[in-house]
Amino acid sequence: MTNITLKQLRYFEAVAHHRHFGHAAEACAISQPALSVQIKELEQNLQTPLFDRGGRNITLTSFGVDFAPRARAILQGVDELQDMARASKDGLMGRLRIGIIPTIGPYLLPSIITKLTRMNPALDIHVRETMTPRLITELTEGRIDTAIVALPVSEPSLTEVTLFDEKFMLVRPEADRGKPIPSSAHLNEMKLLLLEEGHCFRDQALSFCDMQSETAREGLDASSLSTLVQMVDAGIGVTLIPEMAVAVETRSAQVAVNAFPAPEPTRRVGMIWRKTSPLASKLSEIADLIRPS
Repeated sequence: MTNITLKQLRYFEAVAHHRHFGHAAEACAISQPALSVQIKELEQNLQTPLFDRGGRNITLTSFGVDFAPRARAILQGVDELQDMARASKDGLMGRLRIGIIPTIGPYLLPSIITKLTRMNPALDIHVRETMTPRLITELTEGRIDTAIVALPVSEPSLTEVTLFDEKFMLVRPEADRGKPIPSSAHLNEMKLLLLEEGHCFRDQALSFCDMQSETAREGLDASSLSTLVQMVDAGIGVTLIPEMAVAVETRSAQVAVNAFPAPEPTRRVGMIWRKTSPLASKLSEIADLIRPS
């Protein structure tokens, strides 16, 4: 058997992740024929197919399903060796892969990137914005180094470090300015606009209003905080947004923004990383840098 190469394993992982040879090749910055040749050589070395190429979608064979986690473990081990080398230097060098959720990213990222590049201008920062469950998966698989999310995530393999707590703000139509702030029970009876399923901020808003997701009104969901605020401006309902989003999302909308009386709804924002990460001490320094003084 010819030796299996790390390049082949990375290409296999890309195809397994994207379930599409063209998309995998694009992600790996090579041509699709070149990637296909490497996958074919890997299958020949293993003397068994890894992918079922029949039909419209690429799927893993039963052997491919068993092969995938072992390939990921090998690649993660190699990545951690590289992380050890980066961690041995005085400052964080090379690439830093940061994940962040959509209800934090647009509002916190500019400050974070400014602080990190000031700390180390040569740092190559890669940002991945998606929802918490996918970030946790990509973090545990070693695809990213750290993530900024709403805590807790309660994953035993991950370290959680608090950055700060922030309030939820009530956004109402401009015509409601000056009216009494509704209680959480009253919000339950109003047209409450929410982010779509999968966003942790949706779950936090529902928790404050003591509502279940299945009882939330259909047709009042959005994919972004910006859309929620514009829907309020149009008079469709009311919504909650994190305090950090107020300045950005209300500058082009005619809405009234109010804080809730105590006990006000809040969320805890923090960083997470693998407990086994060789970069743990460096990531802790980054958390200190990001944390408000």
